[in-house]
Amino acid sequence: MRAKRPLPIVVRRAPGRPKEARVQLAHGVRRAALGRGGLKVLKREGDGATPIGSLPVRGVLYRADRLARPRTALPLRAIGPRDGWCDDPADRNYNRLVRLPYGRSAETMMRGDAFYDLVLVLGYNDRTRVRGRGSAIFAHLARPGYTPTDGCIAFSREDMAAVLAQVRKGSAFLVIP
Repeated sequence: MRAKRPLPIVVRRAPGRPKEARVQLAHGVRRAALGRGGLKVLKREGDGATPIGSLPVRGVLYRADRLARPRTALPLRAIGPRDGWCDDPADRNYNRLVRLPYGRSAETMMRGDAFYDLVLVLGYNDRTRVRGRGSAIFAHLARPGYTPTDGCIAFSREDMAAVLAQVRKGSAFLVIP
């Protein structure tokens, strides 16, 4: 007997709110913030857009100093102060986790705010990577008021827990306009 494919997590722009989404989970609809650049098919580094398409969930990152180890069957990694994400299109490690300090541009993963306390790494421009197509597309925790992200999908802590409870190997976010 074949295992069922996981249901996609469908992300749609909220009516009248181009930088906010309604996300369909197995058990209800959740609110999320989108990128300041809205939704785009042809995303570019620094445009602030959330990419349209299927974004597989590659793994989970979390702050062990702030959260208990999440229960998940996905690849899981605690982030520390030397973890960064390379966002320099000219670098060979573009759109990959790197160790800080890093000689090129890289985003710090262990931030002072709570946004990256729990992160789902989404498969965008990672297999294969195209220079300048965009990097660091995650599902992470939202700012108060669901203000726009730099291209990620951001949830409240409660809603992120619901997302994490649903994802498993083969899960993907399906971002549609």
